Amino acid sequence: MANKRFAVFDGDSHVVEPPELWTKYLEPEYRTLGKSALWRDEGKLGSYLKVNGKVFRDKMNSNIPRHAIWKPGLKWEDVGGLDASVRHAPTPGASNAQARLRDMDAMGIDQALLYPTWFAEGFHLVEDPDVAYALARAYNDWIADFCKAAPERLFAASMVPLQNMDYAVEELRRTSKIPCFRAAFIRPMFLEGHYFTHPSYDPLWAELENLGTTLAVHPTAGLWNPEWTSHGPFFEKVKGRLNHRAFTTAGGGGPTAGGGGDITFGFTASPPLGHPIAQILAPWLDNHMFVASTLIGFTVMQRYPNLKMVVAHGKASWMEEVLEKMEASTRTIPLLHLYPVRTDTEEMWEEGKIMLGFDAEERLIQKLPEEFAAKIVWGSRYPHQDTTTAYDAIESLTRANVAEATIAKMMGGNAAAQFGITLTAASTR
Repeated sequence: MANKRFAVFDGDSHVVEPPELWTKYLEPEYRTLGKSALWRDEGKLGSYLKVNGKVFRDKMNSNIPRHAIWKPGLKWEDVGGLDASVRHAPTPGASNAQARLRDMDAMGIDQALLYPTWFAEGFHLVEDPDVAYALARAYNDWIADFCKAAPERLFAASMVPLQNMDYAVEELRRTSKIPCFRAAFIRPMFLEGHYFTHPSYDPLWAELENLGTTLAVHPTAGLWNPEWTSHGPFFEKVKGRLNHRAFTTAGGGGPTAGGGGDITFGFTASPPLGHPIAQILAPWLDNHMFVASTLIGFTVMQRYPNLKMVVAHGKASWMEEVLEKMEASTRTIPLLHLYPVRTDTEEMWEEGKIMLGFDAEERLIQKLPEEFAAKIVWGSRYPHQDTTTAYDAIESLTRANVAEATIAKMMGGNAAAQFGITLTAASTR
């Protein structure tokens, strides 16, 4: 196990919302409507996500809850080797604060920012603004109580009802007064037929900047969303249509067997891929689109220079390509719409208060640590199937000869500055 001589902040970990959020925290007059607008059912023989009254079946094996399967001591190979015919219980720390703290101790994590799971997937799709506002209040009240178990260690990103900008601003102001909330969550996707480049979102950026609340941008695979909302559903559609070219023979023994057979070329359906490819490709492409179109192309970074932001769960390595291509494009094809776009995007990125999430295994971070050191925040992804511990990340970076002071920034210092928290004393766990 790697040595740990500094405080670690987990900038990308998750809770899994329990039924009590709907039955206890959601206001009584909204419980029927709320459960129709957004609800995750975990049955014994299957699971589904309900959004706006429509049921979207979970096509993964419900015996293995991959969104909440990881526990300390479990390796990725162990997850892959689980018996899919046996039902496995979700990790208690996904929904229970005390169990969560024990897991954080085992992982070498001192503090953490908590993201939702089912609200991340479906909340922005809720159509009724009043119900969305009620659901946001319920989630925010529940996660605030969750964080009370250790207010110096647990922090949260609030849900913001973007279905109505007045409601969004009201909820931002309410949660900004609750100590655990150090960020506001959005998912990079199309909402109500338009993207975050729409001028109607300008009050959101302005209020976040005014309050000093960090914007937490976090993509999800989006397996249950309509195809046009984000990249994930499109990838799954393509995956379902993958074919491979094969040839068949007609006649005796085939073309080389002396039987006079004729070769007939055609297409036969490929065996279905067992793993969603959206989880592999969608997060970084959704983040790429948000940064390139909204932050740079729509000049949010220019117009709101003090807006703090973390773009999580998409790796950080892709940013170099985005900046390179955006700088070439803005210089050769000036982007002029509502506002003139800066052509020195690399300089703007360095000046801006935007950070990216990174994973323990990112090779480019290890090879070019000083290029990323001031702009990245580590995240474990707990309790998802691909969780890594702080010890995993420290060991990988140490093995790559990254200086300990740089590792400390990547693993805690940057997050403390970005989320406005005071790091706890380095643990000896």
